[in-house]
Amino acid sequence: MFHLKSKWLALLGGALLFAASAMAQDSKALIDILIKKGVINEDEAKKLTAEMKSDQTAQDVQTSGDQYIKKLTITGRFQTQYVGLGTSIDGNPVNPVSTEHFLLRRIYLGVRADFGSGLTGAINYDFANSSFDLAVVEWKQSDAFIVDAGLKKAPFGYEENTSSSNLRSIERSPITRYIDESNNGRRLGAASYRTGIFVSGSSEGFFYSAALTNPERNEYSGDGATNAVTVNGLGGVGTTGSATTNKLAYYGTAGYGGKFTNGTYKFGVEAGFLPDQGGPGATIGGGNNISLSGIFADITAGNFNLQGEWEQASVDSGAAVGVKATPNGYWIQPAYKFTPQFEGVIRYSEVDSDHRGVAISDGIRSAPSGGTMENLNEWYFGGNWYIRGNDFKLQLGYIHGESNNTVAGATAKATTDGMRSQVQVNF
Repeated sequence: MFHLKSKWLALLGGALLFAASAMAQDSKALIDILIKKGVINEDEAKKLTAEMKSDQTAQDVQTSGDQYIKKLTITGRFQTQYVGLGTSIDGNPVNPVSTEHFLLRRIYLGVRADFGSGLTGAINYDFANSSFDLAVVEWKQSDAFIVDAGLKKAPFGYEENTSSSNLRSIERSPITRYIDESNNGRRLGAASYRTGIFVSGSSEGFFYSAALTNPERNEYSGDGATNAVTVNGLGGVGTTGSATTNKLAYYGTAGYGGKFTNGTYKFGVEAGFLPDQGGPGATIGGGNNISLSGIFADITAGNFNLQGEWEQASVDSGAAVGVKATPNGYWIQPAYKFTPQFEGVIRYSEVDSDHRGVAISDGIRSAPSGGTMENLNEWYFGGNWYIRGNDFKLQLGYIHGESNNTVAGATAKATTDGMRSQVQVNF
């Protein structure tokens, strides 16, 4: 119990130090007021300013163990949503219970410590989901060569690696969720959070990232033991390997970006290989592998932005024992800022499961399932109000999704319609 309390006290102390530093940066305004009120004169103000600069210049923060921190940064993100989604199944007299619910989507608290000489450590924790968003030690030799060790998102999936604070459509697309979210017998759990070594960089428009990681997705706090906390059936970041996870996965992304008159562009390719993570349903191992590939683009011209991505997975025995599946799909998203504060967004996404199966709930978060089908598509129509940019914004969107035809080829259809809204605060 004392250990738990001490961690919270340390976190509170760090927040107070951060606040004190921010107030020191506004000292000039305070000194100007003192001069104006006649409390001090110009000469006294100069001496006071010099003394403050002397006190603040290159002072290390000494912590336990004689470690020195050059800079400590605390960040946070709060997102709360309301979801109202209903699913109807053709020919079914009783439909699933609709979702009508408020939820805390993310509550992030992050700390980054700069030790100088390109060395930093960073932790970002999501209290809403009992999971880590980031936990790395980083060495930055230059913009062209950065090495991270720990837990972060694998370099596959442009939309997946777009910060949740910057998403224009509130939630990520069905194809991204189908490939990245945890394996439930249909989804693959093939990207997103991984523990390993990550290398990245950029130079003169060229950018790249590569990773050597554990093959399983794992970001939760439990340790995977029989008496430990598990979330969505998964153990936590302290979980040891097993016969199905004691091999390494490989990821890589490369691309090029630049500027043109009144705009920017970015294009890239991505790939991944996960040994023993394929197989029928949720069964993994047995020499069944997953290979990933994809391409993406992001173009801005004035107030208009266009993003899109195509992804494919090759899953050994993904449809049935001895029957490979190559699920694939894409998303495309045009957006236009009518004013600096108001933006309209449309996104369309498709998933072809190639006989592995997909449910509406697999691709559209919070949607009631309409049963396992062969295909899924989604339309999103939304608007964003940037009250203070991405640091304080409101989002509202209408969602229409359809899943079609059974894996065996029979005609079937399920439809989801409804609204999703979100308020976001970053600091």
